[in-house]
Formats: sequence, C-alpha cells, structure tokens
Amino acid sequence: MTFWKLAYECKWIDAEGLRAAVKTDSNPFGEIRPEEYKEITGIDFN
Repeated sequence: MTFWKLAYECKWIDAEGLRAAVKTDSNPFGEIRPEEYKEITGIDFN
C-alpha cells in the first residue's frame, strides 16, 4: 500500500485511477483492499 499512497499523494494517480488497483471479485489481481483505498483517498470504495 505504501507505493499507492505515495503515488496518490504525489498526484501520479487520481482516485479514479487508483480504483483499478483495488482487489475485488472482478479484479482478483488488485494490490490494495477497499479499506486501504478509503485510507489513501478518504473516499469510500463502493
């Protein structure tokens, strides 16, 4: 998660782009959990 947090804080990726890194049923190869997405962005992942 550290890389994704840094990438978001440095504006290398926005919240919409970060959604692609979240592990879900349709994206089992994601690198972060929905809870981590909220921790990084402050936005609920739904």
